[in-house]
Amino acid sequence: MKISAAAIKELRDLTCSSIAHCKKALEEAKGDIKQATLLLRKQGLEIAAKKQSRVTKEGRIDCYIHHGNKMGVLVEVNCESDFVARNEELMKFTKDLAMQIAAANPEYIKKEDVPEDVLKHEKDKEVYYKNSCLLEQVFVKDPSLLIKDYLGSLVGKLGENIVIRRFIRYKIGE
Repeated sequence: MKISAAAIKELRDLTCSSIAHCKKALEEAKGDIKQATLLLRKQGLEIAAKKQSRVTKEGRIDCYIHHGNKMGVLVEVNCESDFVARNEELMKFTKDLAMQIAAANPEYIKKEDVPEDVLKHEKDKEVYYKNSCLLEQVFVKDPSLLIKDYLGSLVGKLGENIVIRRFIRYKIGE
């Protein structure tokens, strides 16, 4: 099947994946952009899983201050090299992440961070994870995407392990 340059560009704009990956995904999906998007997300998560054991000694700290200066967030995201730490895609990700934390107010980064004594009081653990764990939350800027999928696609694109190390959210009166 012949894939048009416009379709490749559209998929690239949606996923930030390379041209070659977009073309391959469109060929596998027989030109269906939605299916190709899902394929690329899955590939990004697989790549991210393979890179998880690699050491992340570099990174960046970013912030978000909400209008009115009543709420602020600091977030630390680590990667393998200073080159990637200065990459525009990673900078966009850390800004988006800080905004996500301000909007959704997670308590933990991932499921494994939740203490057992907290979980034993919860009736539905999956709902609790979706509300309280940053990686399990729906991305506020794109409800079709989870934060872990966003992170996975970034790892796939940049080719390095990227880890959300820690965050803190401040709100006046809390």
